[in-house]
Amino acid sequence: MPSWLTRTPVHLALLTLAFLWTLPSLGLLISSIRPPDDVLSTGWWTVLQHPFEFTQYSLENYRTVLFSAGMGQAWLNSFTVAIPATVIPIAMATMAAYALAWMEFPGRQVLFLAIVALLVVPLQMTFIPLLRAYRDLGLTGTFAGIWLAHTAYSLPLGIYLLCNYIRALPRDLIEAAAVDGASHGQILRRVVLPLSMPAIASFAVFQFLWVWNDLLVALVFLGGTPTVAPLTLALTNLVGSRGQDWHLLTAGAFITMTVPLLVFFALQRYFVRGLLAGSVKG
Repeated sequence: MPSWLTRTPVHLALLTLAFLWTLPSLGLLISSIRPPDDVLSTGWWTVLQHPFEFTQYSLENYRTVLFSAGMGQAWLNSFTVAIPATVIPIAMATMAAYALAWMEFPGRQVLFLAIVALLVVPLQMTFIPLLRAYRDLGLTGTFAGIWLAHTAYSLPLGIYLLCNYIRALPRDLIEAAAVDGASHGQILRRVVLPLSMPAIASFAVFQFLWVWNDLLVALVFLGGTPTVAPLTLALTNLVGSRGQDWHLLTAGAFITMTVPLLVFFALQRYFVRGLLAGSVKG
């Protein structure tokens, strides 16, 4: 049997899944460029009856969202939250993963198992004690507070992924650097970091997307303050208290999607490779 014939069912299944995953995004895009009255009265698929009738399209939703709803400030706030909340966990997780993988100290395996066990702890269990500590320290409603929260929540996964990857690096390479007189800091900076870029980039993509799309942690630790609200909080305010302005949500949601898509497509070659390496090596 020809190979192309055996692969045809797989290709058809993948195309079907891709179509089903893309269909909601297509509906969101079409709804975002329709006038508000049309969005509220008919479904987005009615546009397909006359797709080249351009009078049924409008950019009014985008103009309202970009210039009248405070999304510009929310856009900057999202970058202010997401970039440090991605860089800080990467730096801390890389150093911790190297120490757990290549440094000898008592209780190393117990500490690694304790970190892995934190992966199953629900976020909701930590909110009350953390909010009490934040209130005493004056961190509630500040960028520093949410950076610390995202760092704490992401470290178990980051350490687990990076430790499994760094532990699988050739032992001869690490020992040769040590014999040449390199300290642990020099081995980490000059040997381990360049070889671990796929795993680091994979964790960076995962962490950035999680922070960018997060609503729960931002709502709890920023408290809905407009001056520090990220895009996810601004989107919830767009809908209105009774959901009457949900046509603006389509344009706002599509604007919010652009940055995660750009980040994912820019680093996608590292994403799967890093995740697979972290999951099967150890």
